[in-house]
Amino acid sequence: MLDLKSIEQAGKRLEGVTHRTPFSYAPLLSEISGYRVYLKKENLQRTGAFKLRGAFNKIASLVEEDKRGGVVAASAGNHAQGVAFSAKYFEIEATIVMPDSTPLTKVQGVRELGANVILHGANYDEAYAYATTYAKEHKKEFVHPFTDDEVMSGQGTVALEMIEEQGDLDAIVVPVGGGGLISGVGVATKSLNPNIKIIGVASRGALAMKNSFDSKHAESTKSVRTIADGIAVRDASPITLAYILKYVDALESVCEDEISAGILFLLEKQKLLVEGAGAVGIAGLIHGKIELPKGSKVGVILSGGNIDVTMLSLIIEKGLVKSSRKMKLSVILVDKPGALMKFTELLRDVDANIVQIGYDRTSIALEFGDAVVSVDLETKGIEHQDEVRSALSENGFKFKELQ
Repeated sequence: MLDLKSIEQAGKRLEGVTHRTPFSYAPLLSEISGYRVYLKKENLQRTGAFKLRGAFNKIASLVEEDKRGGVVAASAGNHAQGVAFSAKYFEIEATIVMPDSTPLTKVQGVRELGANVILHGANYDEAYAYATTYAKEHKKEFVHPFTDDEVMSGQGTVALEMIEEQGDLDAIVVPVGGGGLISGVGVATKSLNPNIKIIGVASRGALAMKNSFDSKHAESTKSVRTIADGIAVRDASPITLAYILKYVDALESVCEDEISAGILFLLEKQKLLVEGAGAVGIAGLIHGKIELPKGSKVGVILSGGNIDVTMLSLIIEKGLVKSSRKMKLSVILVDKPGALMKFTELLRDVDANIVQIGYDRTSIALEFGDAVVSVDLETKGIEHQDEVRSALSENGFKFKELQ
């Protein structure tokens, strides 16, 4: 049963195993949002995410019942690492089923923690179906990522730590996918202080739980597509939905661009590396999706920091373009000596730094005697980019901007 007692018991099991992650004031974010914002940095947790709390509590409870026959889980991310770590801690066998498309680094990370890995299925749902069948056939315990009382109790310990340090919070903002974290946090918080509002934030690319919250019954979506892979859940669980409807005050959503902006903000301004799922609460704050009285004291859970390096690079690149700190141009030049020098001297004169350049004179799209230059520039904002555009136009260059 998920209640305050089970969450407090989970807290005892986790002592000395999980980190008591920092819960600290964020001055710049507070200034931007108009709230007093505190960040619960579960991205600094062992294994890089809050998921360790629930996985460890579940496996610890199995060990207490003398169920050491092994565990099975389906996951391509944080839950996999949490289960693998916990099984290794208790010296029991763990088998993790991961989709065929799982990046090699994640597969290796789970194997390094001592778990067996089975690659099966084109997506999480197919991996999950296989994992549950595998667990039954091999008489092993299946550790669900969210629809399990012991897992949710473990996740609820995040709220115990937050309230112990800042008991006068007005609201806690929680990422929402399958609903295990917000269920545990909601039960713990409302049991200790029913006046604290619980606000969930989902990705607009994975709206199953948001739609279910609005309609008051479990719904599924045909597909999910989001950079917040930690909350990319297609089917809403009736189990977690019941807790959410009882304990959650509001459930908002943010789009992909807003999530990217949240990741970039935390990286640049807070010096924190956070994955997409962990940044949705910040995205909600900086884009005005969280409605509270000004000056409210708000705790935001940064649920994890296990972001793929390739994805991070893409987010940074797009973020620089969107914030007018990078400009991508395609410019037509006359293909003759000195033309490229004239172009680069013009960029020098307007203080635009070239970070990448390409020259093509063979494209069939070009007129004979022309060449096209593709160039990436470092710029200093909208006004500086306007200056670059004006300089090019005044000097007769034909150009177009690339996104």
